[in-house]
Amino acid sequence: MDISNTELFVLAMGAMGLGIWLLIKGGDWTVDSAVYIATHFGISPLVVGFTIVAIGTSLPEFVVSMIANMQGSGGIAIGNVLGSNIANILLVIGMTSVFVVLKTRTQGVIKDLVFMLIATCIMMFLLLQGDISRIAGISMVILLIAYIFLQYKMSLRGEIPAENEEVEASDFSYAWQPYLFLLLGLICVAGGAEFLVRGAKVSASILEVPEAVIALSIIAFGTSLPELSTCIIAARKGYSEIVLGNIIGSNVFNILMIIGLTAMIKPISGDSYEQQLVDFDMWVVLTVSVIFSLLLIFYNKITRPIGLTFVALYVIYNIYIYTL
Repeated sequence: MDISNTELFVLAMGAMGLGIWLLIKGGDWTVDSAVYIATHFGISPLVVGFTIVAIGTSLPEFVVSMIANMQGSGGIAIGNVLGSNIANILLVIGMTSVFVVLKTRTQGVIKDLVFMLIATCIMMFLLLQGDISRIAGISMVILLIAYIFLQYKMSLRGEIPAENEEVEASDFSYAWQPYLFLLLGLICVAGGAEFLVRGAKVSASILEVPEAVIALSIIAFGTSLPELSTCIIAARKGYSEIVLGNIIGSNVFNILMIIGLTAMIKPISGDSYEQQLVDFDMWVVLTVSVIFSLLLIFYNKITRPIGLTFVALYVIYNIYIYTL
């Protein structure tokens, strides 16, 4: 029985929806279980927060990019990272500041902002070169490890607010439960990424748009939903510093861990992703990152009007990339 393009598109969107749900649920189970196991064995909340939680929340994006690159879809792998970083600032920060004004102490975030911009420039340099080699990927991961170690040393010296050291672990009734949910979480993330990538490739083919556009918009939006809900809840509880720090850290992890590990597993060929990512989208990432950094350094807060502007720009950006 032949399937029409409309029916195939509906199936593809359904697969992407299922994939996003599995990524979100699997990511939650993975982080909650890993945090519980780590704290149970006496690993400090600080180390858990800087490593397990940070890596866990970036796990969906990493698996999506890794599977896409293994299947020769570099546009999805790179577009996922670029789109997620744009969504983190314009959508997540924008929507969060609509509900609560995000304030910060300049000295508390300036080092992280500078490092985020450095990571962004490294990514741009590699994209302009074309191929991202295995050596480049290893270098990016080493830089990320150094960043985590620096954060750890700064916390020991009291340069990072104590509230950042609080990690809430979920309760489990039985000792075996966290291990089961850790396994289920990893399976859900892997399965969700497969559904999402396959659905995205079919959707791109039917809509006759580059795979990168789907990655920049739908996939990036879906993988940013956990950050959006978490940041709104944290902001309403008065944890503006944590919200801002998490988004900055997430953008750094997206670049250094996701692109780095993806390239380590399989070098990313410049021929596998669309030129649009280099000619336009990566410059959007840089522009948005610079504006975000300048606002925090010189204005020290993200107000509701700024947040509404961010959200409007995000909507305009997503409409525009479908017209290119």
